[in-house]
Amino acid sequence: MKVILLQDVKKQGKKDDILEVSDGYANNFLIKNKLAVPYSKKSKEMLDKEIQTRQESEEQKIQQCEIVAKEIEKQKLCFSLKTGKDGKTFGSVSTKQISDELKKLGITIDKKNIHLQNAIDTIGFHKIEIELHKKVKCTITIQIKEK
Repeated sequence: MKVILLQDVKKQGKKDDILEVSDGYANNFLIKNKLAVPYSKKSKEMLDKEIQTRQESEEQKIQQCEIVAKEIEKQKLCFSLKTGKDGKTFGSVSTKQISDELKKLGITIDKKNIHLQNAIDTIGFHKIEIELHKKVKCTITIQIKEK
């Protein structure tokens, strides 16, 4: 029996896959637990429409993220840290602090999307990568000054 998966099924396939499985497995497990629907022309058309709408919404998200990325790249954040005798800083700038500063500028970014290569604990300029989407990344410049 051919079925279209509605969810990921372990060791069978991913969502939207079309599979050939035994009648008993399809009826007694997949369809009963609403993990799949029987394959037909109508169910195939509905699947195609759903995939098309998902792709369109994904493209819109990417376009919105690209606009935000351009806005972020224009910005330059400035932080002040206390320093000791040798110019060493006490503490560092965290992803939460960067996220909070961006929020003050009207840009909401989750701190998990801010990727630090190294700790920001030296005076000067640092480039930080921000991942807005799997396909959209941008960098922001951060300046660290003495307090």
